[in-house]
Amino acid sequence: MAIPQRFILVDDNEADNVYHEIILRRAGFTGEVLVFESGAQALDFLRSDPLSVPTCLFLDINMPQMNGFEFARLATPLLQDTPLVRVAVLTSSDAPQDRRRASDVPLIQDFITKPLTRAHVQALLQTA
Repeated sequence: MAIPQRFILVDDNEADNVYHEIILRRAGFTGEVLVFESGAQALDFLRSDPLSVPTCLFLDINMPQMNGFEFARLATPLLQDTPLVRVAVLTSSDAPQDRRRASDVPLIQDFITKPLTRAHVQALLQTA
């Protein structure tokens, strides 16, 4: 994937979203950061957005109404053939069963335990 020009945060925890956006900025990211507090909101956006810029989507798995795995299942038809999108789970869970479940979802390319770090973002920003 190309270097991300946009990050999408999908997490129902407002404090985590604020913190992770700060980390993105401190890591040197100057592009667009979009925040959705539910999977349904993020899906609505993905259905309407042309996904024309390289995007990294950070997805919490522990959300009410629609958890991250359900989001990934529903988003797969929208994103599976889009080389411009990278999906990473960003969660407080470090449970082996969650890691296994994420690895079984082809759309999910990475599993990160919160909090997001500058080093991880900087590595994403250097990916070509």
